[in-house]
Amino acid sequence: MEAIEVTGLRKTYKDKEAVRGIDLVVARGEIFALLGPNGAGKTTSVEILEGHRRRTAGDVRVLGEDPGSAGRAWRSRIGIVLQDAADAADLTVTEMVRHVAGFYPEPRKADEVIELVGLTAKKRSKIRTLSGGQRRRVDVALGIVGRPELLFLDEPTTGFDPEARRQFWELIRTLAGDGTTILLTTHYLDEAEALADRLAVLADGRIVAEGTPATLGGRAAAGSKVSWQEGGRTRTEEHADPGDLLRRLVASDVDLRTLTITRPTLEDTYLTLIGANR
Repeated sequence: MEAIEVTGLRKTYKDKEAVRGIDLVVARGEIFALLGPNGAGKTTSVEILEGHRRRTAGDVRVLGEDPGSAGRAWRSRIGIVLQDAADAADLTVTEMVRHVAGFYPEPRKADEVIELVGLTAKKRSKIRTLSGGQRRRVDVALGIVGRPELLFLDEPTTGFDPEARRQFWELIRTLAGDGTTILLTTHYLDEAEALADRLAVLADGRIVAEGTPATLGGRAAAGSKVSWQEGGRTRTEEHADPGDLLRRLVASDVDLRTLTITRPTLEDTYLTLIGANR
């Protein structure tokens, strides 16, 4: 049984079709990133998977159940980290984590979770005194305290500094290594590339590409751009396989210190994919 199985998912609001026939499979233990510009249908799709929004059509199975009708036992098996989470500002970090832990049958210990998200030094601090990035870590702690089989992460590192983001990535890898399936939405392409086993790009309510970060949108087969200095001028050529060009440049005594070879980045590929569907 896969963690998520979606066939023909559609969602219509009056005369607007926000989600237009999505097919999606996420394997257990996988980190799957869902990318797309604002208005592409990401939030609506994820809310349907979480059981927070009714679909118009299609078949959806999350951990083997229909999220539209699943009960409390199913909800205890998922964790959710929302993009804009509310908090109880006058509770301490420990009080808040312990409070939420009480809703789950076999939660993690509060101190363990607080350490995992890097807030041990702030565990006795009231949430209203925390920085934006620290509050975001509290949101993550609340999402994982119930030992979820499937964790939904919506823009989880918003407000994190670079060091905190890297530490969070290690936490996600640790959770995945323990068997947690993770569905991640993010606008940070480096984050998707660093974490995701596979990813999909949504544009205008449809999935326009799906694959690994290395192969998305034909990226693996895309040509390389080769630039070098020759005769006092910068020359640039694109080649599917630059080997022949490099041998010619060596034979021509080109200064190889001026040589650069670049391939399309994930961001390049992503912008091309969404640009073609605007």
